[in-house]
Amino acid sequence: MALILGVLLLLGLCGNTMSGGQSVSTDTPGALNYELLEMKFETQDSYQAGPIGALFNMVHIFLSVVQPNDFPAETIRRIIQKKANSSVDYDKIVSYEIGVIVCALLGLLFIILMPVVGYFFCMCRCCNKCGGKMHQRQKASGPCRRKFFAGSLLVICVLISLGILYAFLANNQVRTLTKSTQKLADSNFKDLRTFLKETPKQINYILAQYNTTKNQAFSDLNRINSLLGGRIHKQLKPKVIPVLDEIKAMATAIKETKEALENMNNSLRILSDGSTQLSNNLTNVKDSIQRSLSDSHCSSNQAKSICDEIRSSLGLLESNSDLGQLPSVDSQLESVNDILRTNLDELVTEGYRAFDEIPEKVQNETTDIVTDVKEVLNSIGSVIDSVSKQIPIQDTLSDLTGYLNNTEDFFHHSLPTMEKDDSYWWLGGLIICFLLTLIVIFFYLGLLCGVCGYDKHATPTSRGCVSNMGGIFLMTGVGLSFLFCWLLMIFVALTFIIGTNIQKLVCEPFADMSIFQVLDTPYLINEEWKYYLSGMILNNPDIKLTFEQVYSDCKKDRGIYATLQLQNLYNVSEHLSIQEHTGNIISEFENMNFTLDNIVLLDAAGIKNLQDFATCGIDKINYTTYLAQADKSPVKVNLVSFSNDLEAKANRLTSENLKQSLKADAQTLRNIHQQQVLPMEQSLSTLQQCIRILQQMSSGLPERVSKILYCLDSAQNFVTNNISSIIFEETRNFGRTIIGYFEHYLQWVEFSITEKIASCKPVATALDSAIGVILCNYIVNPLNLFWFGIGKAVVLLLLAVVFAVKLAKYYRRMDSEDVYDDVETVPMKNMENGNKGYHKDHLFGVHNPAMQAQYFDS
Repeated sequence: MALILGVLLLLGLCGNTMSGGQSVSTDTPGALNYELLEMKFETQDSYQAGPIGALFNMVHIFLSVVQPNDFPAETIRRIIQKKANSSVDYDKIVSYEIGVIVCALLGLLFIILMPVVGYFFCMCRCCNKCGGKMHQRQKASGPCRRKFFAGSLLVICVLISLGILYAFLANNQVRTLTKSTQKLADSNFKDLRTFLKETPKQINYILAQYNTTKNQAFSDLNRINSLLGGRIHKQLKPKVIPVLDEIKAMATAIKETKEALENMNNSLRILSDGSTQLSNNLTNVKDSIQRSLSDSHCSSNQAKSICDEIRSSLGLLESNSDLGQLPSVDSQLESVNDILRTNLDELVTEGYRAFDEIPEKVQNETTDIVTDVKEVLNSIGSVIDSVSKQIPIQDTLSDLTGYLNNTEDFFHHSLPTMEKDDSYWWLGGLIICFLLTLIVIFFYLGLLCGVCGYDKHATPTSRGCVSNMGGIFLMTGVGLSFLFCWLLMIFVALTFIIGTNIQKLVCEPFADMSIFQVLDTPYLINEEWKYYLSGMILNNPDIKLTFEQVYSDCKKDRGIYATLQLQNLYNVSEHLSIQEHTGNIISEFENMNFTLDNIVLLDAAGIKNLQDFATCGIDKINYTTYLAQADKSPVKVNLVSFSNDLEAKANRLTSENLKQSLKADAQTLRNIHQQQVLPMEQSLSTLQQCIRILQQMSSGLPERVSKILYCLDSAQNFVTNNISSIIFEETRNFGRTIIGYFEHYLQWVEFSITEKIASCKPVATALDSAIGVILCNYIVNPLNLFWFGIGKAVVLLLLAVVFAVKLAKYYRRMDSEDVYDDVETVPMKNMENGNKGYHKDHLFGVHNPAMQAQYFDS
């Protein structure tokens, strides 16, 4: 079975391959990500024998001692090529197999001598020779010898039991051989089915990714306004936008200046009018108070001092006459109004608009070019589709389908035969183990009965039945050993020769790939082909395509294209040449020639507007004078405090008329403060605020305008002079981006076809399963462990026979025995304890005078 699978999978390596199951992930420009569809396989890459693997390794160590020679690669090459020389090559074969031959000769000697020795031993004992006479001479060393024989036999039986246990374990492996083989084979077949089903999907996926790439490129081309135009816009933005922002800020400043001037003029007008009215009203209040103080009551001693205090404070009721004399700013306001007749805001907005229309202009200018590029990109899809159909992977898969179906049918038809053979093997091994177990059981029973039934005070002729039965069990084991062990040795010798040679000539060379080096010998399999695989697959035997390289590449999960060097049949790299397919695109973008004219950031009217603002005169205003007056109060005294003080003094007067008159004047002052002073103070605050705004606006105004105009001129020149080079550079970068999608896609296609599609890892796994697992681990390892255990047990049976024969006389009941004098007899206990101080005079007599003489002679 394993040989059939091995040949099958080697042929699969030669003519057909399988796909791998790992994903390929490639990052592409524009965040595209290509990931090949993943295949999931059931078959494990490695095999674990479990606890019994330690026993397999023990047998391997034994075989390394028996057969320490290296793999005879050169000799096998010569044998395959039929160039073997009887005087040289056969000597090498014998030299390589010397360990096996010696062990086989020893086994043959065992097979020949064991029945012969057993025959003569039986015949000799039947003639009361060779210990056949039921008489045991009693010696002082007898107890020690009995214990030594019993202990040695027990140790040997334990070792034999271990050998039988090894054989039982190895034979038990056979019971699961068919199931394990079927499960493993079905797993491999299922993986191959998965490969056959998924590989076309992988190819279709690769082709489908072209549409993904094309759609991404088309999306970029459709958004050429935001991508290419946006990049051009971005290149110009650092030069243009700051200038336009400054101009826009200046337009806002002009409006703010107008507003500040208007507010300033209004405040000055309010202050001028209010100052005159305030002065008149304060004069009227002073006159009213003077008239009230002319009352006769003020002449009295009590009121005179109060009236004098009021009269002396009237000088404080004066207004700030300078507020009405501040000059107006009508001329500056008129200049600013003239400037505002030109809408600078709208002119700046037009500059922004002209600049922001760059992407739209790019799209309008490149409409025809984008259409041409799309046609070129569409043509690449048909080329890739034709390339995928011409690659020999599809033909290989088609051939493999029928081949796989036939192989699977053959395997399943062979399963009943395999199960039947496995049952015979298991039954035969069980019988062998049972025979050895039976022999060892007799030895164990003999030891058990002999040790338990032995009575050290009993004479040889008076031993008990249990002890006697122990001796009989031992001799029964001896008889069965002579009867069956030579037959078992025949089985051991045959399986040893077969198992050892398969292990050394197939399993180990397969594990270290030495066997592939033999198969890769030039002109080995076909005398006309240097390399067999390349001759069969590539029709060119001179190309170096080796079994070892194919197997190693498959173990590394490489694709069929690279593994079998199919580039010698169809070179994908040439047909997927990036330059061949992207050259047209490059030329289309290089020929992309368009201009972006009429980008005017600010026209002459806007420039004149700025220049006029710089000379509008707001920087000539004497802001210090205005601020000095704005900090002053409209009146010299706080009218509210003055009125309160006046009312308090009036309350101290006794004249009711005078008192009411002064209180009326105090109330008038409060009304003047509320109605005139407070509005004037508000106007002063507004005036102060406007002055500060104008002062800030006018600070360095000509220099600022000059700088803005300079930057505007620089930006306009930059746009006019450099936009062509920027367009060329950004167009080239945009073209590189579009081409980059297809360059990366074509590279990924080439990599996937050559390295990943139809990766042949399942072939290596299947070959490992057939040879490494089924043949070597399921068949050869259990076979070697079986003969190792049986051989160990059979060899140890020789020693067991010797010790069992020696020990049996100490347990069996004898027909005659040695007799001692009771008068001068050394106690039997001392005899058993090894006391050697006896003399021949102690002997009374024996049943057999000859034996008595023999005893004294010893």
